[in-house]
Amino acid sequence: MSVYDKLKELNITLPPVATPAAAYVPFVQSGNLVFLSGHIARKDGKPWSAQFGRDITTEEGKAAARAVAVDLLGTLHAATGDLNRVKRIVKLMSLVNSTSDFTEQHLVTNGASELFAQVFGDKGSHARSAFGVAQVPFGACVEIDLIAELAD
Repeated sequence: MSVYDKLKELNITLPPVATPAAAYVPFVQSGNLVFLSGHIARKDGKPWSAQFGRDITTEEGKAAARAVAVDLLGTLHAATGDLNRVKRIVKLMSLVNSTSDFTEQHLVTNGASELFAQVFGDKGSHARSAFGVAQVPFGACVEIDLIAELAD
């Protein structure tokens, strides 16, 4: 099944690439690898500002991370021209805006990881890091970046 057929089945419309908020580009390709800059969680078009352990639940965080993954897919589409060229999602790094006693960063990040597995199947399985951090730009609850490998 085409990646785009799978997205349609999941009722996902790819968003346009977001304008960078600072001095960086949305993606860079080096050889067969594409590196996507961090994307923050958004709700109603604005940064989804919240801190885990204080004012957002793990389940809400999974939804936020899934929404970030959809934004990453939009940028990956722009970077590749065709998501069917993706040979593998190699790695995600997730920064989870957390209080010092919150320990479920890995569960929050599952919202993104599970979507990549749904969309790409085995090619969506990836290495991953999930960190609790004191703050993310704009107070967003989650920021995720991605590395993908493209087929020749």
